[in-house]
Amino acid sequence: MPLLCPAAVPVTDRERQQLESLERQATCPQQLALRARIILLASQGVGVRPTADQLGISRSTVQGWRRRWSENPDASVAERLSDAPRSGTPATFSPEQICAIIALVCEAPQDSGRAVTQRKIADEAVKRGIVGSISARSIGRFLKEAELR
Repeated sequence: MPLLCPAAVPVTDRERQQLESLERQATCPQQLALRARIILLASQGVGVRPTADQLGISRSTVQGWRRRWSENPDASVAERLSDAPRSGTPATFSPEQICAIIALVCEAPQDSGRAVTQRKIADEAVKRGIVGSISARSIGRFLKEAELR
């Protein structure tokens, strides 16, 4: 009994040019180039298993990218090959809390009677009830993002 091979993935001439361009670019991220290769091979009618063997990746990876390409035919090539958005962990501190901490940092040290260290700022933020608890490292990260020293 012959093995069934999935149908070739439809790719327009313009999309093919963009995929080939991505594949050839020296500055293209390797993940993106690999995805372009998967779609180019799929458009030529190469099956999942031969594609996986040729590229040295798993069949599930090939199947997943073939499916994602076919699911959204109206999107651009870059959108179709990009990573799906991920939820990530929720933010620990609200923007209001971060703004209050930055305002605290911008106060003159003699107004609050504290030395200007990240640990002291963290202690003061907890003392004032801005946050329940916070590390000195988080204070440092907020200062770096706000370009404060």
